[in-house]
Amino acid sequence: MTADKKIVVLLKGYPRLSETFIAQELLGLEKAGLTLELMSMRRPTDKKRHPVHDEIRAPVSYLPEYLHEEPLRVLKALWACRTKPGFGSALRRFFHDLGQDFSRNRFRRFGQAAVLSHEWPQDAGWLHVHFIHTPASVAAYTHLITGIPWTISAHAKDIWTSTDADLSYKLGSARWAVTCTASGYRHLQDLSPNPATVHLSYHGLDLTRFPPMEGMRPPRDGSDPADPVQILSVGRAVKKKGIDILLKALATLPASLHWRFTHIGGGDELATLKALAQQLSIADKITWTGAMDQKQVLEHYRKADLFALACRITADGDRDGLPNVLVEASSQALTCVSTNISGIPEFFVDGENGLLTEPENEAAFSKALERAISDPALRSRLGAAAEHRVRTAFDHRTSITDLKNLFEQEWEKTS
Repeated sequence: MTADKKIVVLLKGYPRLSETFIAQELLGLEKAGLTLELMSMRRPTDKKRHPVHDEIRAPVSYLPEYLHEEPLRVLKALWACRTKPGFGSALRRFFHDLGQDFSRNRFRRFGQAAVLSHEWPQDAGWLHVHFIHTPASVAAYTHLITGIPWTISAHAKDIWTSTDADLSYKLGSARWAVTCTASGYRHLQDLSPNPATVHLSYHGLDLTRFPPMEGMRPPRDGSDPADPVQILSVGRAVKKKGIDILLKALATLPASLHWRFTHIGGGDELATLKALAQQLSIADKITWTGAMDQKQVLEHYRKADLFALACRITADGDRDGLPNVLVEASSQALTCVSTNISGIPEFFVDGENGLLTEPENEAAFSKALERAISDPALRSRLGAAAEHRVRTAFDHRTSITDLKNLFEQEWEKTS
């Protein structure tokens, strides 16, 4: 791909504290020589930002988050797009989709696509989108209106909460799609009209931001009330993270074990979870820090003895892929206790480099926590094995190389 060609990257929201893997990828692609321009469907809501966001040079523009907030901008775009050769095809697709999803969201996606098509940067020749649900809807309409080729990075929730028909259509429209877990990869391959265009590439970590921890953790075993085992969890307070399961598991630990729990992250369910902690009589052992930036989170990884994340699949199919925080924690030789869903068993082998249980099983999760809390030698062995896996197989430069090669191969076909 020549340096004067630009990729527009369409994002659901930017910047977001919970999407460090996207920011890491954007910076990596820039360092690999690609020129990017970012277009976001939503303005930022987080009060903090990670250092990596300040290193990304690509300019950022924002589509109308709600069409009624910028009606003249939307009407101007629709009027201009009406003469484009693909507008009729896009409109027919919109009405087809509207029959399946009659919602304000559907109208919003078409309006955002019209704005993106009308305001398309003249020096850009490619559209890449993160998430195959709503952002890919905007991208697919934009592709029909403009004829500009597009590609997809699919992740977790976006895959598993979309219908098979919607996924199949988008996979057939895009030049290729890449996803970050083998379970998502197999699902998309099964639905793609051309399975060879679906690719698997794990995100990995920028290991320069997560250098090895110096020194050893103290061999706490939970027996000393003055020196409790420090348990950490990082993630938004949403159902798929299973924080309620984790709290219930903590509440059933033997009274003879002494521990403290710290949760890092914002989220709509924080108030509910704090109330649950009170009901379980463990609130005095818990610290809720709220959202933190990457450097602050790294400090907490190094202070903790144990990391816990009780991931689950929710009723609507929402789930994590391979949560980045598990890989980050592992980079600091921090033993992880989690569940065996989605991409988590693709990184961890129970008893070898972590402890995994079935989801929704607070009793089993409590037993795994008890085992790890009371056995510092086990934690040391599992943590070392997990760190070795990160540093030998999850360097983000591999995924950046994969993406750059995919972009360049397709660019050559269209040049």
